[in-house]
Amino acid sequence: QVQLVESGGGLVQPGDSLRLSCAASGGTFSNTILGWFRQAPGKERQFVAVIWWSDAVTYYADSVKGRFTISRDNAKNTVYLQMNSLKPEDTAVYYCAAEVRTYTGTWTANYWGQGTQVTVSS
Repeated sequence: QVQLVESGGGLVQPGDSLRLSCAASGGTFSNTILGWFRQAPGKERQFVAVIWWSDAVTYYADSVKGRFTISRDNAKNTVYLQMNSLKPEDTAVYYCAAEVRTYTGTWTANYWGQGTQVTVSS
C-alpha cells in the first residue's frame, strides 16, 4: 500500500521560505508522477506542482511559478517542495500526492498524504 508522509510545514512571515518533504513508501515510484496540492479553508483543493520521477521533468501552477521548486531524491524516495517568497495567499494545507494525473485540465491523484499546514502571516 502506498503511503505518503509530509513534513516541514509551519508558521512563517511573508517573504520567508519553507521546504516541504514527502516520504513515499509501499510502491515503485520510478514510473510515477508525484506532486503537491494545497487547500485553503472553504476552497477547492488546488494543484501546485508535479514531477515526473523518471526524468525529473516538472510542471507548476501559474500562482507559484518562479517561487516554488519541486524536486526529488531517488535514493530516499522523497519529493520536496521548496517554497520561497511566501505570501499570505499561500496559506493552506499542503498535500503530497502520488500517481498524479490530469484530465481536460483538471489534476487529481490516486494516493494522498495527510497534509501539512503552512501559514504565512505577519
